[in-house]
Parts: sequence; C-alpha cells; structure tokens
Amino acid sequence: MPSLPADAHYWYLRAKALLHRGMASLRTRGWRATWERALLQFRPLKAERRVALYLPDAAAFAPFAVPAHPEPRASIVIPVYNHCTATLACLRALAAHPPAAACEIIVVDDGSSDETAAWMPLIDGLRYHRRVANGGFIAACNDGAALARGEYLVLLNNDTIPQPGWLDALLDTFRAHPGTGLAGAQLLYPDGRLQEAGGVAFSDGSTWSYGRFESPDDPRYAYVRDADYCSGAALAIPLALFRELGGLDTRYAPAYYEDTDLAFAVRAAGHRVLYQPASRVVHDEGTTAGTDTSSGVKAYQVRNRGTFARKWQERLRSLPDPAGVPGPAVLHRHQRQILVVDALTPRPDRDSGSLRMFNLIDMLVRSGAHVVFVAANHERIEPYTARLQALGVEVWYAPFLAGGMPAWLRVHGGRFAVTMASRHYVASELLPLLERYAPSARRVFDTVDLHYVRERRGAELAGDAGALSAAEATRARELEAMDRTHVTLVVSDVERTQLAVDAPAVRVEVLSNLHAVAGPGLPFDQRSDLVFVGGFRHPPNIDAVLWFAREVFPRVRERLPQVRFHCIGAEPPAEVRALAQQPGIVVHGHVPDLAPYMDRVRVAVAPLRFGAGVKGKVNLSMAHGQPVVATACAVEGMHLRDGVDVAVADDPAAFADAVVALYGDRGRWERQAQAGLDNVARHFSFEAASATVRRVFFD
Repeated sequence: MPSLPADAHYWYLRAKALLHRGMASLRTRGWRATWERALLQFRPLKAERRVALYLPDAAAFAPFAVPAHPEPRASIVIPVYNHCTATLACLRALAAHPPAAACEIIVVDDGSSDETAAWMPLIDGLRYHRRVANGGFIAACNDGAALARGEYLVLLNNDTIPQPGWLDALLDTFRAHPGTGLAGAQLLYPDGRLQEAGGVAFSDGSTWSYGRFESPDDPRYAYVRDADYCSGAALAIPLALFRELGGLDTRYAPAYYEDTDLAFAVRAAGHRVLYQPASRVVHDEGTTAGTDTSSGVKAYQVRNRGTFARKWQERLRSLPDPAGVPGPAVLHRHQRQILVVDALTPRPDRDSGSLRMFNLIDMLVRSGAHVVFVAANHERIEPYTARLQALGVEVWYAPFLAGGMPAWLRVHGGRFAVTMASRHYVASELLPLLERYAPSARRVFDTVDLHYVRERRGAELAGDAGALSAAEATRARELEAMDRTHVTLVVSDVERTQLAVDAPAVRVEVLSNLHAVAGPGLPFDQRSDLVFVGGFRHPPNIDAVLWFAREVFPRVRERLPQVRFHCIGAEPPAEVRALAQQPGIVVHGHVPDLAPYMDRVRVAVAPLRFGAGVKGKVNLSMAHGQPVVATACAVEGMHLRDGVDVAVADDPAAFADAVVALYGDRGRWERQAQAGLDNVARHFSFEAASATVRRVFFD
C-alpha cells in the first residue's frame, strides 16, 4: 500500500535540499552561474520521442545495386516466397543505407510464382538462389546458410525494413558482450510501436513477444538483455556455431518455433542470447504467413509449440508459468538486482565522478548483476543514457517516471537486493523511501567525496564564515545519511580515517577511482606542452586554473617560452575563458576524446588548492604514462610519493620550478611516468577494486 507520509516527506526533503544547494552555489559560483544551473534544473523535460523510421518510397521496379563484398563479415540471408514488392522494399532499404560492415546479401527464392524470379537477377551485387521446389522457411534459411561466406549469418525476413545502422549494432553485440552466441534486433510495427523486444518463453512452451504494442523507448525495452529467444525476422549468429548446431531444426518444418529452438540450442551450447535495441528493424508482421493460426502455414505455430515443449521439457521447468505479462523483475529473477541513483546520468568523458560511476556500473554488470539506474533529475541524456543501456543497464527516465521516485519505488522497490544512492543530497531525499519500499535491500551510500571536507577547506581558503557554517550543515546531512545506510563508500583511506573520528559506528569501505591502464603513450621527445583536465561545474577546478594561470604559468613561460598550457574542461566560466588572451594559454572547453592530450602532452598539472576525495585528473594522466605536477591537496589519499610517482609543490615558485625541472629531464620524466602507470594498476584499476565490490554488493 502507498505510504503517503513517506511520499510527502520525500518531496519536502527534495525541496529543502534544492534550497540548500542553491544557497551554496550562490556563495561559490555567484548569481549568474547559479541562475543558469537553476534554469537547467527546472526546465520542463522533453516528452516521449517519436521514433523516426525510414520507409522507402514505393516505386516501379528498376535495376539497382545492393552492398556486396568479396570477403564479407556478415552474410544476410533473406528467404522469400512471393510478395516480391515486400522483398523489393527490404532490398531498397539495404541499398539506401548500406552497413559499415562488409556484407553480402543472399536471397533464397522458395519457388515464387510472381515477379521475384524476373526482378532479383537484375539487382547488382545480389546473390540470388532459386530452390527447385517450395520447402518452407526453414529449408530456405538452411540453404542460404550453406551458401554463406561471412563470419556471421544474419537471417532477415523479406517483409522487413532494416533501419540505418541496424546491422552494425547487431554485430557489435558480439564484441561488446563476449560469450554472445545469438543477437536479435528490436522489431517495430510500421507505425513505430514496438513489436518485440526479445521473446519470453513460459513453462508450457508458449511464448510472448516482450513489449508488444508499447513504446520502443520505454525503459523496460530499451537496454541490452538476455532473452529466452529472438525472432528469426532479424537475428545474427556466428556461422560456424549455426553449422555446429545443425542449422534450423527441420522437425519444425515448414516454419514456426525454429527461432525459439535455435536460441535454446545456442544457450545449451554455453552461449548467450541477447536482445539488441540499438538494432531497429520494421517488420510488417503477417505479410508472408498471415495471422490466423487455424489455417495455412500459421497453423504450424500451434502444432510446433507441442514439438518444442517436448524437446525442451527439462529446460522449460525452470521458466515461469504463463500468468500475466512478465516485467523486468521476472526477467531478471535469477540475477542480483541493484538500484543505483545518482544526481545525473554519468558522462564519463566530462568528469571523474562520472567515470568512476560508469566503471563501477560496468563492473557490477560484468559480475552478473542486473543494474537499474535512475538519475535524480529523471532526464535522458544522449549519448550517455544509450551507453548505459548498451552495457545492459535498465535506465529509467521521463516521461516513464510519472509520479516520480515515490510512485516508481512503490512498484519496483521490492525487487532489489542492494540500493545505492550517490551524493548526500540524493541519499537524504531517497533514504526514507528506500526504507519504506525496499526494506530488505542493503542500503549503500556513495559519498563520491566527503562534501563537507571539501566545502570546509574552500571556506577556510576564502575566509568565508557563511560558507564555513554551510559546510557544517553539509556535515550533519552526510553523517545522518551514513547512519541510515548499511555501508558508506569513500574514495580514500584519508577519508576513512576522517570518518573513524566523525562517525566511528559507520561501516566504511574504500572504493576509489576506477581506471583502465591505457599505456605509456608517446615517448618524451615526441611530447610537448602542459595540460589541465577538469570540469568547471566543480568550483575547486575554477580556482585551480585561475591560480595556475595567474601565479604559476608566467614563471614557467619565462624559462620555457614556447610551452603552451592546454586548459580542458566542460562549461568554463567567463573568467576561465578570458585566460585564452594570455600568451601560451589555450582554453579548449569540453574535448570528447582526451587521448591525444594524454598521449602527446608532456606534463599534466593538478594545481588544486582545496577539495576532497581522489582526483580523477591525476589518475587519468598517470594511466596514460603522463607525469603530473600537483599540490598536496590534489594527491591526498592516492598512495603517491613526491619525487617518485608525482612532483608535489604548493606555492607558485615551487610549483613552477617543479614543472620546469620535470619538463626538461628525460630520465626523471620516464621514471615518474612508469611509476604512475604502476600506481594506477596497483590502486585504481578494476582488479584493485574487485574485492571491495564483491563485499559491498554481493556478499
């Protein structure tokens, strides 16, 4: 039953938290930046998007060309029996938007009596094969597979309109998800409604097209997931595996249940069957076989259900009974379901907190959990939401969160084994609801960094008594959130030591930044210049860049007159943008691909004068073999040694000296670069975090 006091309390806490954050922003950012952020926070969210579908124009037949490659990666097999205008539309779609992947297209004519035999030979690049006699869908597909030369066999119905990018997304599933044996597309009706988001099988052998007639953007159907089967209207499978399994089972001839059977055989052989929503295919269901199961070819659907149920009776016992329409809780019943709520959707190319969150979610998914993510602002932000969905994360957003988190948790809260709220202002609002609607779940509070420590240091540096008072209020909120959760995550041993004093009864685990070790990049002689990376929504980064540009960089330029300082970070304020007028300073703003600056710039600087937590900018540079000059604040809690892994200096003259010395000393530069790579592997890699992730989320 709904708990109205809990719901009302949530909205009260949300309003209170927004007011507190607004006042803090006024103190640290000023009224203009605060106003801009408020407009973003309260702007109306976009309504549900209508799917823009490509549908080729109907026109009289004229010869054209389709993609053809002598060494195809994918062999697209299209079985046809009459309905030549549908086949023509399918081929025209493939010609209009050719895949990036090398492919061949094989049309297997199962004895058509219309214009198929006259038209198909006139299409350049098409491999046309006509069977001697009609044998049905299964026989035609197996014939096409025997002719295929690609690494992957792709079965595609002739009554489909593949959408741009469909094949590349389908094939990428095998790269992104090792162990995949079969991948199926998202099928849409011509009016844009969802036809199938992977199939669901039940204990009696019956099946359900998951998501039928719903919106294709509904969060339940918009992420990669394991499916019981995928429709043979558009699926891909390694050709070698298809042949190893003996192709489509002829006991289902002429058609129906052969795709379900294939998926079960793929899984029995130790491979995954995945639904890929990024691969969209319009399917005019019923064009070739109709929809009446009492007569014609469609009648075999009823007969073959029994055949399928007898063949897979042992496997079917573990499936749910056909009672109602299944939802995510049922589909992921065998997985540990984990809810993650953060202020915003992670944007890993923009800030270190996002990169840490994205990589943590990736670790959880790869460990076998099913992760559900909700941004507190309920916004869908592309391409970042799609990146999570491509991992297999169930991401919820407006307008599918009608009623907000209270209404959503009333429906979904009971399915979670673990819930994690990230940042104290998110946790404070959410915890009463989690206690009410997910009472059996382990509650985790991810601090990201201890906000009260960062705010206190900033207030002390500025000599701002009001900001110092606000930092104490933040401290009270953070400690209260810790008291209401089972586990608190911090990013360094320094913060764990701080909490041993401030909150000794709290269970604290260290889960630091997570980075892949990219490698050493270019050697010393092929590198030049200095770089800073950090998003400017974060006040310590603004202060750091202004201090470095005004107090340190002029001293560096006196001795290194050709050196440039590259300032990289999203949303630079006016005072940072104005630094570009200073000789040698280049203000880039947001840079989508940081690798060139990590691999080609000689020295990174991290001149932070206040802050808390672990600095992702330092990790990022070291992971690329780029030595760092930093303040003591910037390397706090990172297991770094001055003169070994990093160069540390706090006053302008000493910082400039350290930059110049490292910039010009090849031997020192190479030793520090290697030490930085070793440090990241030892303390900040996925392997280093695996034991903590296991304890917090799975034990």
